[in-house]
This record gives sequence, C-alpha cells and structure tokens, in this order.
Amino acid sequence: MSQTTIEERNAIQSSVRSLMEGHNSEADVRRVMETAEGHDPAVWQQLVELGLTGLVIAPEFGGAGLGPVELELVMEETGAALLASPLLSSSVLAAGLLAAAGDAAVNKRLLPAIAAGKTIATVAMTGDAGTWTADGVAVSARADGDKWLLDGGANYVTHAQLADVLLVLARTPAGIRIFEVASKTPGVTISALPTFDRTLRLARIDFAGVAATPVGTAGWPAAEAALQLALVALAGEQAGGARRMFEKTVDYAKTRIQFGRAIGSFQAIKHMAADLLIEVESATSAARAAATALDAAGEGSNEPADAAIHLAAFACADAYTTVTATAVQMHGGIAFTWEHPAHLYLRRARAQAQLFGAPAYHRERFLTALGA
Repeated sequence: MSQTTIEERNAIQSSVRSLMEGHNSEADVRRVMETAEGHDPAVWQQLVELGLTGLVIAPEFGGAGLGPVELELVMEETGAALLASPLLSSSVLAAGLLAAAGDAAVNKRLLPAIAAGKTIATVAMTGDAGTWTADGVAVSARADGDKWLLDGGANYVTHAQLADVLLVLARTPAGIRIFEVASKTPGVTISALPTFDRTLRLARIDFAGVAATPVGTAGWPAAEAALQLALVALAGEQAGGARRMFEKTVDYAKTRIQFGRAIGSFQAIKHMAADLLIEVESATSAARAAATALDAAGEGSNEPADAAIHLAAFACADAYTTVTATAVQMHGGIAFTWEHPAHLYLRRARAQAQLFGAPAYHRERFLTALGA
C-alpha cells in the first residue's frame, strides 16, 4: 500500500498545480502545440527537477519509488493544465513496461536515464487495428544468428518523434516478446499521424530488418501490467481535465449576463451544471479507486485490480467527453471560436477516449472481470 500520508499527497498535488500554473498556461499550451516537437524542453526540465519523470521508478534506479496513488494525483493536475509532454509515454508506460519485464541489466542501463529525463522512451505496441491487446501486435521478430531483427509496423505510438528508445512488442515463434531499439537505428521509419488533439503526438513506426535487443522474457503479461499503470494515469488526466473545464464553465455562468441576469441563475443552466458536477466527481472517484486497487494489487492483495481499472477507463473517458461537449453548449457561441480554450479540452477528451482502448472495449473487459 502507498506509504505516503494524505498531507504528503496533498503537497505533491499542490506542487504540480503550482508548476503548471507557472509554466504551462493556456498561452504556453497554444505555443507548444504549434511546434514540430509538441513539447517544451524547459517545462520538461521543471518536471525532472520536481521528480515527476522518476515518480514511479524504483529508488535503486534514481526514481522516487512512489506508486499509482501518487501518480494519479499528479496526472489530475497535468490533465487540468493540458500538459503536452512525453510524461505518460516515457515515465509511465515505458518505465512501467521495463519494471514489469524485470530485465535487471536493461533496467540498470535505461531506468536511471529515464528517471533523470535524459532519455525519452516510448512503447510500440499495437498495429493498424489499434486494439491494445495481444491480438493487435503486428511487428514480428526473427532470429538471425545471435541477433534479432524486427519487421512490420506499429501504430498510434505516443511521442515517438521525441523518443530516444523504442520498446517494441513483437511476435516470435515462442510468443510475444519485448525488444529495445534505438530510434535512430537504420530501418526504423517514424511517420507522424494526424491527430484531433494537437497537444498529443502520435506516430506510425515501420521496421525493416531492424536489429533489436530482447528485454526480459515476460512478454505480453509485462505489457498488460504497464497498460494498467498507464490507464490509471490516463484516468487521472481525464478526471483532472473534466474538473478544470467544469470550473471554467461555472465561472463563466456566474459572469455572463443575459436578459439582465447571470446565466447561472437560470434553472436550466443550474441543472446542467449539477449534472456535470456528478460526472466530474464520479470520474475522480473512479480514477482514485483504480489507483488504490492497483496499489493494493502490487502489494499482494487478493483483490484483482482489473475491474476497477477498466471501470475508470470508460467512466473517465465518458465523463470527460460529456463535460467538455456540454461545456461548449453552456458557453454558447464563444466556445466555438479558436481563441476560447473549450475546444482544446474537447479535443483532448475525444483523443484520450481512444488511447489505450475505446470505452466500449473497457466496458467489455470490466464485465469480464466481474465474471459477467
């Protein structure tokens, strides 16, 4: 179980909120999303100094050694601020995959650099189907003497253009394995994909006889463990983004005057706001419950975390989409303009609803976890 106190968790969350307010304003987000990298190195350095890039990495590798509970709180704040960075890709998904794979030599070489923010890693997992399941792995690996060569393609890889290291799930005659590839290796082609959310960078990676290094022997079970951690982090971002958009909408309803009175005084607006508050609080509860369940599972709890994680995955995605879409309606015409931030949150909500599996997929997994 998490070893931090409530006061310590509040302090962590407050520190991240202050960092976002000081270094990741709406103007900063708009500036960064117009760059080719979609990432601000100065903000990344601030994340490093606060210890966020090594938050869930073990202390023996230079990390803070914290867990899903603290991670979820951090991601609530980055999601609220629409942070555009490889934090989820490198410090959560890739770091989680390495930890789950348990290759001591690779971890000793890669995890300290990831924790220090000096190396950015990402995970190439799914093919064109975008299913984020073992069936979706489309890269193949073949032995060539004492070497391994990769062929095929992976899609929807987050922040691949920034990555120094690619962790690739590939099929071998003995099953799925994890391979390490330097992003500049000959035969690797990284192609940017168009995205609805301009703060999120996705890419397709093609491999043509690419030399790769095996990472452990855990294969797909390690990928599932990493995805669980990433889903908790993503749920936190969605809950945080939904809350921030709700707060902006309530503030607007208090100050926008129509027919001589604030629109927030009209019963219809009050009812809409009440419904959104339920969505926000439900999403926050689901995300935090998933983090707690995963933390307990990591400490040997007999209660599996699958149901809580998949519940959070679809509940937070649906809540974020509902809150942002309704917020646009409550703002009226101004929210349809490029200058207003409402569309930035709506774009983030729509894009994240498909990342690591669509809500329908997670509903199905939730029911399966319940034995339905």
